[in-house]
Amino acid sequence: MPDARPRRCSWPGDDPRMIDYHDRVWGVPVHDDATLFAFLLLDGAQAGLAWRTILARWDGYRQAFHGFDVERIARFGERDVERLLADPRIIRNRAKVHSAVQNARATLALRAQGEPLDAFLWRFVDGRPRRNRFRRDDEIPAESEESRAMSRALKQRGFRFVGPTICYAFMQSAGLVNDHLVSCFRYREV
Repeated sequence: MPDARPRRCSWPGDDPRMIDYHDRVWGVPVHDDATLFAFLLLDGAQAGLAWRTILARWDGYRQAFHGFDVERIARFGERDVERLLADPRIIRNRAKVHSAVQNARATLALRAQGEPLDAFLWRFVDGRPRRNRFRRDDEIPAESEESRAMSRALKQRGFRFVGPTICYAFMQSAGLVNDHLVSCFRYREV
């Protein structure tokens, strides 16, 4: 009897949480500023770690960072940072926690200049997702010309933990690039 499971990218493995993320979230174009900010925060938190680690803490991050409320996070002070560093639901790394607060402030600064986060980030792909045609996992790059440009621009505006590799992972998760393998059932759907 043939296998009835859909053919998908190999990286989720057999982990139900990773499969759900792959099938419902990864690569779907996002234009909501709050969600884009959340993805930037989570991709920055991932630096040096496996995505599985962050995915297991997604709800903890949502709770600890008050639903990824940019205005509220931007007002966090040192007491809030210390609270977060004691919270086992998130990655307790001082530089990453400080970057989340700084990135919220930088997001508000962009907004004050009349540029929503959505417009700022999507300009690196001319407002349309890049549709790659990778057949094997080893063809997928860790960064791109666009992610390097995004990284430079974000850093110039005060964002932290936004290196080119983090920006590329962000672009994948937020659907600025479609890096589902062409054999994956999600490739044509997103």
